[in-house]
Amino acid sequence: MHNVTVAFAVLLVMLLSYFFGCFNGSFMVSHFIIRDDVRKHGSGNAGLTNFYRTYGAKYALLVIACDMGKTVAACLLGSFFFRCLGWDGTLGTLLAGLGCELGHIFPVFYGLRGGKGILSGGTLVLLLNWRVAAVAWALFLLLWLTTRYVSLASITATCSAPITVYFVYGHNWLYTGLCLAVAALVVWCHRENIQRLLHGTEKKFKWHVNPTEGKDPPK
Repeated sequence: MHNVTVAFAVLLVMLLSYFFGCFNGSFMVSHFIIRDDVRKHGSGNAGLTNFYRTYGAKYALLVIACDMGKTVAACLLGSFFFRCLGWDGTLGTLLAGLGCELGHIFPVFYGLRGGKGILSGGTLVLLLNWRVAAVAWALFLLLWLTTRYVSLASITATCSAPITVYFVYGHNWLYTGLCLAVAALVVWCHRENIQRLLHGTEKKFKWHVNPTEGKDPPK
């Protein structure tokens, strides 16, 4: 019976978190506010970088608030639920973070075409442990500011999390494995970026206010 209870709790947390993750900020803002679909422009990805390149800075904060907010809600719910059962709250946070990441990348509401999971993953490490977050965010900022490749910074920061978690949590393989799953998802989503990085054709980040890619969004 105990194993059934654990399996049900894990499934419930991941399923609820998945649906939280499906509320993709880039798609919702482009669809409901701008009356367009961000996936029709630029890279075709429903992520913050493509949104910013396509529409400019005007609504970017809304996207950030949505994608970070849904991850916070999912992870706090997962942690609270597990602690209410007398279990490991950190495990609940990680399971919820993984579920939210899956929802963000493969949203059932939007034909399984979502973002690449960077904002949700970055929020997860902030909620997980300040040391894990400090390493990941420091690497992201360092590489982003020095190379201006968002993809390179994102991949490196994400891949640092399982390593940091392994040492911070005393070689806990369960925590490390869940972080590896998140990192694997992010790397898989960036497979085309990796190819462009290797061939020197990846686009660098540029600060701007107005749209720079594709046609101007509808008024």
